[in-house]
Amino acid sequence: MVHIFAFISYVFVSCITPGPNNIMCMNNGAKYGVKKSLPFCAGVATGFSLILFCSILCNLFLFRYIPKIVQIMTIFGAVYILYLAWVIWRDKPKAAKEGGHQLDTRGFFTAVMLQFVNPKGLLFGITLISNFVFPYDQSVKAFLVVLGFNWIVVLLSCGCWVLFGSVFRNFFDKNKRLLNGIMALLLVYCAASLFL
Repeated sequence: MVHIFAFISYVFVSCITPGPNNIMCMNNGAKYGVKKSLPFCAGVATGFSLILFCSILCNLFLFRYIPKIVQIMTIFGAVYILYLAWVIWRDKPKAAKEGGHQLDTRGFFTAVMLQFVNPKGLLFGITLISNFVFPYDQSVKAFLVVLGFNWIVVLLSCGCWVLFGSVFRNFFDKNKRLLNGIMALLLVYCAASLFL
């Protein structure tokens, strides 16, 4: 049986915590405003969905032709999630670098392409699909629900970072320890739930 709370927690924590996408969204929001930053947010969400789709295809191949990979992927996924918990607990948001942008960071296609070089997104996709979806349901309906849910969560997450811009960064810096502690504990729960 799928652990819905663990699945939702993992998606939420992975999407809302500082990373390249969120820092760029925050920077874009502060620099260009909400309206001009929305195409970038939609591009991030779409690019993340493409990463998840590729993860589904990869996992379909692995699970059909190498079924014993499930145990290895579960262990890898749990270790990676615990690593994320440790990083979130120890880290603080890094300020986006100012000035000198060669790349227009507001564009939809720029955001989509950046997802394919974003290690956080790639590992997120593999971990989510192999640990929270495949062991429980491999139907097209389940894949569509996961893709749709993730697209919405990523879009809302990016929107929050754009909307709050530097204000959110200041809030996160002031309450860093508490917020990081809560998110780290949620990730530890996610890792433990893989073995329950």
